[in-house]
Amino acid sequence: MSLLFKGRDAQTSSQNKSWFLRCYFFMLTVFRQGINSLGEMWRTPMASLMTILVLGLSLTLPATLYIVVKNVQQVSSGFSDASEISLFVKESMSEQQTQTLAKRLALYPEIANVKLISKSQALDEFKRISGFGQALDYLEENPLPNVVLVTPTSRYRKPQAAQQLLDKLESEREVEFGKLDIEWLERLNALLSLLKESVVTIALLLLSAVILIIGNTIRLSIMDKKAEIQVLKLVGATNTFIHTPFIWTGVWYGIVGGLVAFICVAMMLWWLESAVSMVAGVYQSAFVLQGLNGNELMILLLLAVSLGFGGSFLSVHRYIKDIEPDKV
Repeated sequence: MSLLFKGRDAQTSSQNKSWFLRCYFFMLTVFRQGINSLGEMWRTPMASLMTILVLGLSLTLPATLYIVVKNVQQVSSGFSDASEISLFVKESMSEQQTQTLAKRLALYPEIANVKLISKSQALDEFKRISGFGQALDYLEENPLPNVVLVTPTSRYRKPQAAQQLLDKLESEREVEFGKLDIEWLERLNALLSLLKESVVTIALLLLSAVILIIGNTIRLSIMDKKAEIQVLKLVGATNTFIHTPFIWTGVWYGIVGGLVAFICVAMMLWWLESAVSMVAGVYQSAFVLQGLNGNELMILLLLAVSLGFGGSFLSVHRYIKDIEPDKV
């Protein structure tokens, strides 16, 4: 029995070793074909360069639009948190009643901060800002009401939630009416949504064009090597062996095209940096353009490689199967 099991163990070990060697030589062959396909691109520099530039520029536009959305969101993030509600108190309410209202509102879980602006404070600020200080001195009484400024919590600073909070605060008996200027915020959010949808639509169109460009380039390469493919099939080469160099070519196009797109975006940001700094200085802001970070660069390269692989894969499976030795 021991000899029998020993023979089985030896046979199993031999099978495992054979499987390992097959995988090793398969991976080695695929790697060598990838290097050879890179050499083929190097031997036709002009054609390869034109294809790479077309791919790079095609990927640059959606990447640029993404950066535009990213920076606009950075600017609007400060605006979206500035939804302050102004509550105008009824004229019949005394100063003490207004202070009681402010203390009661500060206990609301939806409210982060409450600030009371009295009639006298509002009038002094208006005199200072308007420049009509001397004219306002002739008023017999202060026409301005007491105002309570309410800053909602982060959860209630979005347009819809802030509007619901405003409706709730206006139901207070001391409040004449409330004011929340959210129309501009809603318009900004609508424009951002439109911009995002436009980016997705344009990106889908351009990425489809990238697949078609790579597929057509690989098709031309297949037609150029038609005789070589026929000879390989005559000597028994498998379809995988024939397909691999062309698929590698598409992958190389994607990698280099993605790097070209990244370089173009970086150069564009460098070119616009001084102009953006000048505009930000006019508005006394320290806004800085944000480019592609490391993760976004990896996503761009992965997307470019996927497009290159997809275009070449579709092309080789469509055209190489029609090339047979008996059709010479």
